[in-house]
This record gives sequence, C-alpha cells and structure tokens, in this order.
Amino acid sequence: MQIDKLRGKALDQLFESILSLKDLEECYKFFDDLCTMNEIQSLAQRLEVARMLREGNTYHKIETETGASTATISRVKRCLNFGNDAYQMALDRVHGTEAK
Repeated sequence: MQIDKLRGKALDQLFESILSLKDLEECYKFFDDLCTMNEIQSLAQRLEVARMLREGNTYHKIETETGASTATISRVKRCLNFGNDAYQMALDRVHGTEAK
C-alpha cells in the first residue's frame, strides 16, 4: 500500500478530521477551506470515473461525460483492478449496494 509511505501525524490528523465531519454541509465547508476548486473537482472526477468503469462504460464515454483524460481513467481502472478495493467500498456505501 503506497499510503503507508506517507503515514504519520499529519496524515492521521487529516483523516481524523475528515472522519469527524458530521454531514454534507460540513464536508463542503471543510474541503472548500482545505482544497482548491480544481483539487476538489479532480477527486470527485476520479470517483465518478470509478463508478462509470464499474458500470462497464467505455473510455470514450467516460472521457466525454467526465472530461477525464485517458491517463486518469487508466489510473482509476488500475486501482479498481489492483488497489485496495476502496473505490468499490465507498461507492457501495454511498449508493446503498453494500453487502449486508
């Protein structure tokens, strides 16, 4: 896991801060202060690319609908295939398809 290389107090503080947020409005406020608009949009775009890949959409359709580059789509696909299953977990939870 690549994130292990980054582990430390600062990253723990970031993740604990995110976990402490109570609702969507707090998330909007926190990320608005923390990130640039482009950074937020890039994160959201990657999650949307993951959702679309999971649904079997083509690179062309994903590129057209999200504006993501083929490099971004490939990176997300690599994470879906060989990563930590975090995209899958998050999308299942958000869309209520998580196995009970």
